[in-house]
Formats: sequence, structure tokens, C-alpha cells
Amino acid sequence: MLANQRRDKILELLREDGSAKVIKLAKIFRVSEVTIRQDLEKLEKDGYIKREHGGAFLKNVEDYVKSFTLANQDNIEKKQLIGKLAANLIKPSETVILDSGSTTTEIAKNLIGRTGITVITNALNIALMLGAEPGIEVIVTGGEFKPPTLSLTGQKAASFFEDINVHKLFLATAGISLRSGLTYPSISDIVVKKAMIDAADVTYLVADSTKIGKNAFASLGALSLIDYIITDADIDPKHMKLFKDNDIELIIAEK
Repeated sequence: MLANQRRDKILELLREDGSAKVIKLAKIFRVSEVTIRQDLEKLEKDGYIKREHGGAFLKNVEDYVKSFTLANQDNIEKKQLIGKLAANLIKPSETVILDSGSTTTEIAKNLIGRTGITVITNALNIALMLGAEPGIEVIVTGGEFKPPTLSLTGQKAASFFEDINVHKLFLATAGISLRSGLTYPSISDIVVKKAMIDAADVTYLVADSTKIGKNAFASLGALSLIDYIITDADIDPKHMKLFKDNDIELIIAEK
């Protein structure tokens, strides 16, 4: 991996977890701690992060938590279209899992005012958004708090889903491709997402078109883990054909 590629991956991880230690990053990327410190120096110089003794944290992460806003707001119009379509797939009396993320947050926004739904989530912003709705029962997992995504992760979050069965899961992703499958910046999320998939009768992957063809650091597994992909109309025709040829069902959210 080239230095600029590694720095991009480090920044991607920090945007997901909020902070990381040098020793952990060195093990993940299989380079020396000196090399990681140089990477962090460059990222700090570029204004993305703040270094601390033994590691670094994402710049402005405290502001995101205090304002209860997500760090990633890219491609929000695409995510809004996906969120509206996905919410319409949820029927009264159903129990669903909403994964953490900006796209699943848009699903939650479209559930406001609905009744007879149970939502299980590891996203604190989604829990607070829907918790005030009298017609929606909200259940929150335990786990370790990740500031940029306002979410709970790790083994405790994953263990929550043992012996639970739900109708539908709306799963977020950082990257999706036929070769690498579903990928994420943070290793701690993998066990949670696997547990979510195991608990659901039907899994919908919600991903805007910019994530298709991209790879993040940690792999969850093959696309066969999911039942449907919900994306926007800007998906590249070649990706659409590849999914169709491999019997992967696409649902396109359009204006």
C-alpha cells in the first residue's frame, strides 16, 4: 500500500472511530510505528486530525458529539432518496434493525409519525430521534461509544442480537464491490454487523452510488450475505450489469 493510500485509510478509520493509537495502527497496516507517526504528522499538517501522545483523534470530534450531528454528511441528497424509499418498505407491526450511519438516519427521519413499529438500533441519534414517537418502540444495544458515528459497537453490541429475530435489517456500508464484498473502516463494527444479519429475515443494504466499487479496510464478507441493495439512480451502468449478472437484486431510489 502506498503512503497516500495508507493515510486515506487511516483518516477513514478515524472518521469512523474518532481516535486511534499508533501501536494499533502499526499492527493494522503492518508498518512501523515511526511510519505511522509520519502519516499522522502529515494528516495533522493537512488539518484533518489532532495528534496526542501515542495516537491521534479526529479534528472537531467534540463538536460533532455536543451538537449530536454525524461527521459524514456527503451525498446527502442521494441518501435522502434512499431513506424515503427504505422507510416505505417497513410495514406496521414489523420489528426492524436500523444500523448506524447517515443513510440509515435518513430512514429514521421518514419513520417519524408512523405507528406500530419496533426499531432496534445501535445509533444513539436514531434512538433519540424516534424515542419521542408514541407509535414507535425503540430498543438500543449496549456497546462501546464511537463519537463520529454516534454509535455503539464491539462485542457487547453484537451480543445484544443473540436469540433475537427481526423482520428486516437496514445495513450501512462504507464500500461495496463484487470482489471485496461489503467493507468497513472499523474492525470493531464487523462483529456487530454479522450479528445483525444473523438476526434478520431480510437484509437490505443501503448505499449511495458513490460507495459502489469502493473498498474500505475491513471486510464483512460476500454480497451473498444481503438480500437487496438499495441505491440511487446515479449507479454506474457497468455496476448495475455486474450485480444483475450475479443475481443481486437492486432497488433504485429515484426522485
